[in-house]
Amino acid sequence: MSGKYDLVIVGGGVSGSSLLYTTAKFTDIDSIALIEKEPEIAAINSHHTNNSQTLHFGDIETNYTLEKAEEVKEGAELLAGYLENYDEDREMHAKRSKMVLGVGDEEVQSLEHRYEEEGFGDLFPKLRPIGREEIAEIEPKVVEGRDPNTEMLALQTPDGYVIDYSEIAKSFVEQAKRLEGVDVYTGTEVTDITPTLDGYTVATTGGRFDCDAAVVAAGSHSLQIAQELGYGQDKVLLPVAGSFFLAEDLLNGKVYTLQMKKLPFAAVHGDADVHDPGITRFGPTAKLVPALERGRISTTRDFLDVFGLDPSAFLSYGSILSDRILLPYVLRNLLYDLPKVGPKEFLPHVQKVVPSVELEDIERAKGYGGVRPQIVDTENRSLDMGEAKIVGDDIIFNITPSPGASTCLKNAMQDTHTLLEFLEGDYEFDESAFRDDTIGNFPRGDAGEADKDTVGAVATGE
Repeated sequence: MSGKYDLVIVGGGVSGSSLLYTTAKFTDIDSIALIEKEPEIAAINSHHTNNSQTLHFGDIETNYTLEKAEEVKEGAELLAGYLENYDEDREMHAKRSKMVLGVGDEEVQSLEHRYEEEGFGDLFPKLRPIGREEIAEIEPKVVEGRDPNTEMLALQTPDGYVIDYSEIAKSFVEQAKRLEGVDVYTGTEVTDITPTLDGYTVATTGGRFDCDAAVVAAGSHSLQIAQELGYGQDKVLLPVAGSFFLAEDLLNGKVYTLQMKKLPFAAVHGDADVHDPGITRFGPTAKLVPALERGRISTTRDFLDVFGLDPSAFLSYGSILSDRILLPYVLRNLLYDLPKVGPKEFLPHVQKVVPSVELEDIERAKGYGGVRPQIVDTENRSLDMGEAKIVGDDIIFNITPSPGASTCLKNAMQDTHTLLEFLEGDYEFDESAFRDDTIGNFPRGDAGEADKDTVGAVATGE
């Protein structure tokens, strides 16, 4: 295999595939190739067992500021609109209730303030505060066995999109492959990217590809490749593995707990699996791992490339991990992986969501959980809490740690504009048609109608 393309995309997860869909369908770029090292599209972090299966809008993510939620909201609505347009049979997603739960006076007051004073009620019209009785109608197990004198409040919305990002990525690719000038190569590993006078040469195990512009959307490996080309020298990675505990049929939708604001990891939550609502997942836990891909020892060498072994990196790690909130969190999460001790230590987090759960009801999930790169800025000695992108000369590196998958189409839209600048105005992007195909299909019914639909779905087991 070899060829000359206007654009080469490296990485076939939901990030790379969404860019393929956007550029192939809504621009007049003549030739595009997507290169994926695995035999299948979206087989690593986008696989449904390796992530939270959540479409993050910013409505119940209590570590988001209002400004952050405003940014994320449009991205989530773009993807939700795509699903409404192309997934009528619900093969890529499920639509369920979603809530963030406050237990006790302090948490209840925090949610009330967030909804009323901070403006989240205005930003998300379908979000509404509900008390114990309404919580019990939607999620009976959340109330059963809880002290009746304990104050409870939830911010609930029907827009609980439970996502199989792997299937979405495959859908993006299938749409793009129908068009002329689009080639997709799986089972093809990139071994080197070299700048040329006209763009880049991408060397792979399947041949050489020349291109005018390139995008590397390969997760943690994106920073590794960027640094090989001289970019991102002020960044290193802390790869974090997320894991889950499983129980049987406890929740109908997603129930989040309040987030500790300094943590870049998702708050512990419970939810029904996207493809098997009889399985309830609780998590994620988070632990530092010396690999860029879960369970693949071969990526330990890659980890050393991006971990950073110089003094500035170690000073940054020390500054971050000495934080009085983050350090105890990291140490506690180490316990959750231990046999016998782990489930016992994690049980209180589960019981905060479902009080009646006993130790024998939960088990460590095997085969669940991926690796999420946490970006460390060595100049500021801090964690980068947002999405990570490096823009070079006619090349983009997407590391996309948070909320990455949820805003994949918004990210693709932004990257498409950048790519057209790289290609010096030879091509056009029909953003209006892109929006019609995606966010134009997002349902904006009033909260009352939406809530009736959700309660009805719960009652009928849909």
